[in-house]
Amino acid sequence: MSRLGDVARGVGVPVAAGVVMALSLPPFGAWIAALASAAVLWALVGTLGPWRRLLAGWLFGLGLFGVGLFWVTSFNVYGGVVLVLLEALAPALACMCAPRGRGRTPALAGAMVLLEMARSSWPLGGLPLGGAALGQASGPLADAARLGGPRLLVGLVWLGGGGLGAVAVTCRRWLERRRLLRREPKGWRELTGSPAPPGLVRVPPVAVGGPLSAAALAVLAVAGAGVWGGLAADGGPPTARVVVAAVQGGGQRGLSHLEVDPATVLDAEVAATESLVSRHATGVARPALVVWPEDVVALDHPLRGSPEEATLSALARQAGATLLAGVTEPAGTGRFRNEIVAFSPGGRQVASFEKVHRVPFGEYVPWRGLIGHLADLSEVPLDAVPGHGDGVLRTPAGALGAMVSYEVFFADRGRVATRAGARLLVVPTNTSSYSTAQVPTQEIAAARLQALSEGRDLVQAAPTGFSALVDHDGRILERSDLGPRALVVGTLALRDGRTVYERFGDGPVLGLAGLGVVGGWVAGLLAPPAGAGRRRRRQS
Repeated sequence: MSRLGDVARGVGVPVAAGVVMALSLPPFGAWIAALASAAVLWALVGTLGPWRRLLAGWLFGLGLFGVGLFWVTSFNVYGGVVLVLLEALAPALACMCAPRGRGRTPALAGAMVLLEMARSSWPLGGLPLGGAALGQASGPLADAARLGGPRLLVGLVWLGGGGLGAVAVTCRRWLERRRLLRREPKGWRELTGSPAPPGLVRVPPVAVGGPLSAAALAVLAVAGAGVWGGLAADGGPPTARVVVAAVQGGGQRGLSHLEVDPATVLDAEVAATESLVSRHATGVARPALVVWPEDVVALDHPLRGSPEEATLSALARQAGATLLAGVTEPAGTGRFRNEIVAFSPGGRQVASFEKVHRVPFGEYVPWRGLIGHLADLSEVPLDAVPGHGDGVLRTPAGALGAMVSYEVFFADRGRVATRAGARLLVVPTNTSSYSTAQVPTQEIAAARLQALSEGRDLVQAAPTGFSALVDHDGRILERSDLGPRALVVGTLALRDGRTVYERFGDGPVLGLAGLGVVGGWVAGLLAPPAGAGRRRRRQS
């Protein structure tokens, strides 16, 4: 029975720690849970051999991604299970890459950063959803994104968790020593008739200085990064201000694109935009930029010269504003383009951008010929053409950095656009097919981190929410509800300053992560074997 209990604890503790980490993610948003979870896994790593560390990390990943990526199962249960099993390999390998003893904290934090980078890049372009950084978008560490982007936030979570874990383990050992010191030798009272004096039982001292010093350094590093991030360059003062409107047509959530008539979606956007135009007569400020969601103009013919183009052109003229619209149109047999098209206030097409990061099995099917023999691909009959470019739309409203839906989770897309001159970030998206709030809330968190990392205000438009305005400090200024029609209108700033992260990218953080892994192992290998100090004392 004891053996069975040990197995249950060996499996249950890492899985539970992963679930706790998932509670830091939206829609739960308990950012402090990430540090507590990291502390538990840090402690486990210190008690296990290499292969058991690998297993503990994988079980942790099952708990984390089983909750954080649960939304995938709404499309395909079997595919979602396989995805979670594979994604869990990232924390598993990170745990195996950390030593048990001294040096564990920097090595584990560094390995988690490197494996999170790998998970966000491979396979099929990566899947950055469900990662620890998203849980810090509303926490006190978020400002550090200006210094090192989402990767730095991952490192800070694991550094902070290691520091807390070291403090907890040292305190537990100290309390255990105090308990042993008070323990009476067996039979003492029977022989003497009185209680034993304290300290009669010889108990080795607990090494406190080293672990607590390491913990203090880790916690100071985390706190310092948060403070420095708050003081770091944030995109600079506004160079101009612009009234922006995100148009949310509204509708039923949880339906695939095959279950909704494209004309219904387009009509909802047109009606919402016409209501925006009618507000001008009542003295409401006229927007200079109107943003529609992704793929709300779904065509089976080219946009150029179509009735839909005429409608968009007329709406831009009526609004007297730059209009961005998400358009899909054919691109040859079995393929389509997913693009953002900009119309000037005069109704002329002035810019366009094709989505670069396509959603695997959502917008295209890799190895379609092979997988078509194994699964029903009717939900994804066409493959999106991969786009290219920096995402900058040069419009009368300013230089806009477009990240289309899924792209907002990729830190490089915001950085590429900002480096190319974007002064405001725009996120046309479509999360209507998700029946729960999990993906929309994670997307808002990613948008906040993009705004912080790049020092740019941001507008997001979704057909059924969330549509939002976010400032360069990552604060949500306005946000719609999920489902109903809404107009999210407000004033955002155009900026041209540069954050530390925009200048240097992920390189410095990845370099520090690599040094943390190497340095941690060197420290672990150079540390004296356990019990060596006591043996020397006995010999002397």
